[in-house]
Amino acid sequence: MPQENLNAVGLDEGADMKAETFLPDDYRPAEDEPFMNERQLEYFRRKLVAWKSELLEDSRDTIEGLQESTRNIPDIADRASEETDRAIELRTRDRQRKLVAKIDAALRRIEEGEYGYCEVTGEPISLKRLDARPIATMSLEAQERHERREKVHRDD
Repeated sequence: MPQENLNAVGLDEGADMKAETFLPDDYRPAEDEPFMNERQLEYFRRKLVAWKSELLEDSRDTIEGLQESTRNIPDIADRASEETDRAIELRTRDRQRKLVAKIDAALRRIEEGEYGYCEVTGEPISLKRLDARPIATMSLEAQERHERREKVHRDD
């Protein structure tokens, strides 16, 4: 993506960082290095920015597809099918919008030095968990406790 496009969609987050951290292409955060050191933070920042870029590209494709498909379909069954497809697309688009907001929040946590730490316990979130879900805000244990409490309240 050309640089002007990156700026247009706000993907240059962290561009004002002092010096760019060198990161080999095959770098993966490891347990035997200091937690959330510059390389790990840069790894997760890049992962989040790439994910956001992908979601925004999908959103543009969805919007273009919806605009192209607004046509009058005479057959009622075909029209119903088209409306169902459209509703699914819009729900997906809404989920993507919420996900982009979570990615932005994670990028802010990186900038503020809070990324990688559980918002409940303050303990480090495992690197495996962050690699699988870079927007995670809770350790696995805290997340499980939260979900158990939620389930108990739902079942009442």
